[in-house]
Amino acid sequence: MNKTIKLFLLLILAISLFQGANAQCKVMNNSFRDGENITYDLYFNYGIIKAKAGVGSLKTDMVNYKGNSAYNLRMLLNTTGLAGSVYTVNDTLVSYIDMDLRPLLFTKNAFEGKDYSKEVQAFSYIDDGIKVRTSRIFNGEKSFEETITVNDCAYDYLSVLALIRNLDYSDMQPGDQKQIQFLSGKESVNMGIYYNGKSKIRANNGKTYNTIEISLTIYDKAFNDKKEAISALLTDDLNRIPVVIKTHLKIGAIRAVLKNVTGLRN
Repeated sequence: MNKTIKLFLLLILAISLFQGANAQCKVMNNSFRDGENITYDLYFNYGIIKAKAGVGSLKTDMVNYKGNSAYNLRMLLNTTGLAGSVYTVNDTLVSYIDMDLRPLLFTKNAFEGKDYSKEVQAFSYIDDGIKVRTSRIFNGEKSFEETITVNDCAYDYLSVLALIRNLDYSDMQPGDQKQIQFLSGKESVNMGIYYNGKSKIRANNGKTYNTIEISLTIYDKAFNDKKEAISALLTDDLNRIPVVIKTHLKIGAIRAVLKNVTGLRN
């Protein structure tokens, strides 16, 4: 086989791999709709400190993004009181995702402790891969700004919540996982979506829900080191409402417990 034929075959293989990955990135949304609004009570966990910390929300709206319909997900986390005096959290996370639940734009403005950071991730789906323009400003200084290319589905902190609400867990056993790519700063890292079984929980609206337990774990490139980034309890029904969301911070963790929900799809 001469070099020309080899190069041609490699090109065809690369195109088919990208098209396959792009197709796999398209997920049908059956769980949420425009107008869904979830409010949460926040709890701050750090060592022996487990205190009510403030309020949070997760809201979904349908918007126009560069001429096309898209979902706008907005999460707010605000600590108050004793927990706020121990470690201030005032975060606004915004994600635009297309109708196939692929991320388009993610921004995070975070006041945590004495630090302020702003992150932006802009996704482009083009012929030679998925390009992400990613940047971070930390305490007024630019940490980085660059474009990376990934060859598999990649998600941010909010679009990954939309994803896990629409995955099929019916054939999974506790400990089973699905692998995706996750954007952490300027790195595309491996993330495992772990199915941890089912449980019941009483939310702060007084209702008891049957839930699916999910944890999202980030790995290094060699899969030797890992850390849990997010865990969630999703209602075991078509809505897959995040009843509990636990997010790890630089210091401790924030646990959001459902207080009220309106605008459900199902």
